[in-house]
Amino acid sequence: MLTKIKTAFSKFIAVGLEPVIAKESLLYEGQTLGGFTQVTQDRDGVRTLRFGENGPRQSIVKPGDLNELGLPYARSAMIGLAFTQHVDRVLIIGLGGGSIPMFLHKHYPRAHIDVVDIDPQIIALAKQYFNFTENAFLRTFAQDGRAFIEKNQKPYDLIFLDAFTEAGIPKHLATQEFLLAMKRALKPSGAIITNMWSTASANPLYKLMLRTYQEVFHEVYTLRVPRAGNKVVIALPAFKRASLDSITDYAQQISAQRGLPFDLSGLLQPGLVRLIDLQGSKVLQDSDL
Repeated sequence: MLTKIKTAFSKFIAVGLEPVIAKESLLYEGQTLGGFTQVTQDRDGVRTLRFGENGPRQSIVKPGDLNELGLPYARSAMIGLAFTQHVDRVLIIGLGGGSIPMFLHKHYPRAHIDVVDIDPQIIALAKQYFNFTENAFLRTFAQDGRAFIEKNQKPYDLIFLDAFTEAGIPKHLATQEFLLAMKRALKPSGAIITNMWSTASANPLYKLMLRTYQEVFHEVYTLRVPRAGNKVVIALPAFKRASLDSITDYAQQISAQRGLPFDLSGLLQPGLVRLIDLQGSKVLQDSDL
């Protein structure tokens, strides 16, 4: 049973890699499948989900403001919209507080968005504390993301992989076999968008993960996330060979057509890189688990 705790506290929290002082009230703490979990609220009503005591922020939501993408990586991940021509079916693996699916549902209200999270308690927390709501177009499934992908019969235009826990990304969601299953679940014109920790201390498998993506997909890009230790990885199942100018132009068109609260093309400024050669690194496989 979810419980509320009304005590107030002041402590260091992580914003990217820089700690700042924030005064927040503690709304919930307890154990979930992701480990020790906290939900807090600051003076402006912004709510935060953390895994681990004083851990990094997993999700930020300002209830009532569906345009708010408080974490830099969540905003950067929206560049995926510029890598596919259609957004009719979307899969998100990892719910957190639900900011990404709620943002997408606001701007693509007729798109079918499936959200998969292995922990039913996280889904319950998102609904209780972050105003996450399901409907005919936005659905959640309390399942392991890999099992869901492997059983999928109808392909998606976009797949967002955002499944980090306190211990990092589950290794069975990083292998060649899993990426092949994601590729099969994707339309040929679609794209995979992965949130990936890129510092050696946080993710020692970073280079191996990139090498594995490159083994499976025809084109792989990385986008640096400002003020954070994350990178967004964009993986395409077919060669597009789009120029940076064409991606920028299309991103601007989407921003105007969909009334986004920010210009998607501005997300490209920190640095979009197309991977060319990582042949010296090992490909991660299920047999390595």
